[in-house]
Amino acid sequence: MLVYKADRRTLGFVATYFALLVALWVWSPTQWYFWVPLFLALCSFSWFCAVITHNTIHTPIFHSERLNRLFQVVLTLTYGHPVSSYVSGHNLSHHMYAQEDRDIMRTYKVRSQWNLVNLALFFPTVINGIMKSDFEFTRAMKDRLPTWYRQFWIELSVLAAATVTLVVLDWQKALVLWIIPHIWAAWGIISINYLQHDGCDDTHPVNNSRNFTSRFFGWWTFNNGFHGVHHRYPDLHWSLCREVHDKEFAPTIDPRLDQPSIAKYFFKAFIFPGKRVRYDGAPVELPPVDANQKWWPEPGEPIPEKVSFGAVGAGR
Repeated sequence: MLVYKADRRTLGFVATYFALLVALWVWSPTQWYFWVPLFLALCSFSWFCAVITHNTIHTPIFHSERLNRLFQVVLTLTYGHPVSSYVSGHNLSHHMYAQEDRDIMRTYKVRSQWNLVNLALFFPTVINGIMKSDFEFTRAMKDRLPTWYRQFWIELSVLAAATVTLVVLDWQKALVLWIIPHIWAAWGIISINYLQHDGCDDTHPVNNSRNFTSRFFGWWTFNNGFHGVHHRYPDLHWSLCREVHDKEFAPTIDPRLDQPSIAKYFFKAFIFPGKRVRYDGAPVELPPVDANQKWWPEPGEPIPEKVSFGAVGAGR
């Protein structure tokens, strides 16, 4: 049923998320040494599932379209947001117009020279624009992409029903075990964009993204660290990213953009010295502040064929 056998890990991670959720909800351990590690694991796996959401909307994992649609509904429950909405802010906006004024997640929206402030403010700065654009895009695509539109509302309806049910059963557990991990997942998948793009050369064919090449990090995040490869080949399966990076990017990329440890990079970039600089050490030159520009096609304009719409293809 799987297009790539590597996605057995994908299914295992999704199953682990639900197992942790059920264990904490039903068992409700009172000992902190049980509860804290399990809660941190739940938040982590919710974020891992956000990465899986990102991968799946680019490259569905099953041969069957019906299974892919069902899987997107399941992933919606792990991530806390309709998977289909990824098409708007990520596939159509960020991938088509990375770091331009049509990129809803461009890093230039935060403008402090103290980089930790930028990281702290990046998510709250971009999230309103993302949610607003998702709503506007969904409304605009009702007649243009009816299959995608129906899939989006199925995912949202199931998520809403699950959320209401859990809140009615126990609002305190729902807040801690359902809402907070989902917020963490959304924060993580959006904020990592700042690490992967800020201070890079936006127009360079290989120096446009920062990569995190650790095999340990890559195993847990489905090679999410190979961001340059992903931008050039957005539909490339995650299991192939390291091989393509080593062959096509590593020989010519500036070595300072291939970071072997995300933890060491994080400390240097955000703690000490923590200054906002380009990968070559020069200060980041911030363009003028611009309002978000609409990125999806106007009525009558074709929707780019290379943009993936996940389980529903082009949604037609």
